[in-house]
Amino acid sequence: MRNYLYIIAVLLSLSSCAELLQVANQVASTANSTQKITNTENISGLKSALNVGIGEAVNNLGVENGFLQNEALKILLPKEAQPIIDNIKLVPGGQNLVDKAILSINRSAEDAVKEAIPIFASAISGMSFNDAMGILFGEENAATEYLRQSTYTKLQSAFAPKVQNSLNKELVAGVSTNDTWNLLSSGYNSAAGSTLGKIAGLKIVNIDLENYVTGKALDALFIKVAEEEKDIRINPAARVNEILKKVFGQLDKK
Repeated sequence: MRNYLYIIAVLLSLSSCAELLQVANQVASTANSTQKITNTENISGLKSALNVGIGEAVNNLGVENGFLQNEALKILLPKEAQPIIDNIKLVPGGQNLVDKAILSINRSAEDAVKEAIPIFASAISGMSFNDAMGILFGEENAATEYLRQSTYTKLQSAFAPKVQNSLNKELVAGVSTNDTWNLLSSGYNSAAGSTLGKIAGLKIVNIDLENYVTGKALDALFIKVAEEEKDIRINPAARVNEILKKVFGQLDKK
């Protein structure tokens, strides 16, 4: 009888321990789930996501054929150059010059974006998020769009000299993009400015190549940053540091 009572006491003790352990786990789980992430941490997470995004964008675009072989981002001649293309037979070796110009423009963009990381990092560091939670729980590219809207002019001004430097580099067959473009456009403009050209109604083509390539390169960088932001939002494996895991982990509970 004494042994029987001892066994019952042991079982009750074990049962109590299990219940206590279950209660403790529940309390711990509740504490963790209700642990608040500060607004400062959310802002830090958003900025980290953008910095990771620009790093990946440069890794993808700042290599040979990063622009040229990406059909969505390949830079073609600006629409203002359409008269040249339409009348290419007026330019000696015209089609070859067009092909070289497109190749050269893309090589310049690939070269210039290598300089984008510190420019973007500075802009990101200086950003002030008015509604960090609204951006965090917003659209899949909300942080990237916020960066675009609040810093684009600053980025454009800082990035343009890098593009100009790349346009002047002899990146294709020992010839710079500017030289290739000038050869193409001057050949056409010479024909357009002639008597026959005027009679035919041809218009002189003047294009700010630096401004055009700067805009296209920045647009491509923003597209790539947005893609990376989306990945960080939906793919835990893309959250490569602790602040990203902590902040963007909140989205997993939506």
